[in-house]
Amino acid sequence: MNHRLAAATARLGLTCLLMLNCTAQAGELTVLSGNGARAAVTELAAQFERASGHKVTVHFDVNPDVKRKVEAGAAFDVLVLNPPVLDELIRQGHVLPVTRAMIGRAGIGAAVRAGTPLPDISTVEAFRRTLLGVRSVAYPGEGASGKYFVSVVERLGITDQMRTTMRPMPAEYNVEVVARGEVDLVVVVASRVAGVAGVTLIGPIPQELPTWIGFAAGVGSRANAPDAARALVRFLTAPAAAPVLRSLGVEPFVE
Repeated sequence: MNHRLAAATARLGLTCLLMLNCTAQAGELTVLSGNGARAAVTELAAQFERASGHKVTVHFDVNPDVKRKVEAGAAFDVLVLNPPVLDELIRQGHVLPVTRAMIGRAGIGAAVRAGTPLPDISTVEAFRRTLLGVRSVAYPGEGASGKYFVSVVERLGITDQMRTTMRPMPAEYNVEVVARGEVDLVVVVASRVAGVAGVTLIGPIPQELPTWIGFAAGVGSRANAPDAARALVRFLTAPAAAPVLRSLGVEPFVE
């Protein structure tokens, strides 16, 4: 852990200790989260667990699958999802509206296997040439960033040329296959690359093309540990969490 992250961890620990609910009797929390902010959610959940004494178990999946599980009756205390997905579950009554809080956002980026030359994605035309020049491109088969990448390929007018090189992947593998050398390039929400060994983030795709993927949290309407769940949401969105979020590819939300 670097000095900046260590300092942020200490501040977050103090933040948690100042929260009344964190000093209450320890409980167990179940978090269902999308994959986009996996590294940040994993780190912050672990810090909350250490500081509060509450055990936190996080299950990651693509946003559509998390939504389906919740609609099918899956038990959870906290959700971390893209805002439109979370808002739909709020409308359905699965999440308490008053607990909805923005964590942050991340842009779409491209990454390659560590140690390989970094292709040029600095302009729209350079990005187009890079996409056409690689043998394979991974992207999430489901989820906001994957759908957006498909739309970018269409916008660039290269859908037909890339039919044999596009590799839609399950969320838990789309970055890791690049680390293993099975795919040349991955285009995904940039925060997903954080914490994956063997992968180098080239950078964001050109500013004329990118979109932002947001991350929001909320407490389940039937949470088993509602007080601890509310404390976790406050912890994820506290100003002291900002350095941790930034270090793991997420731009913190600022009102």
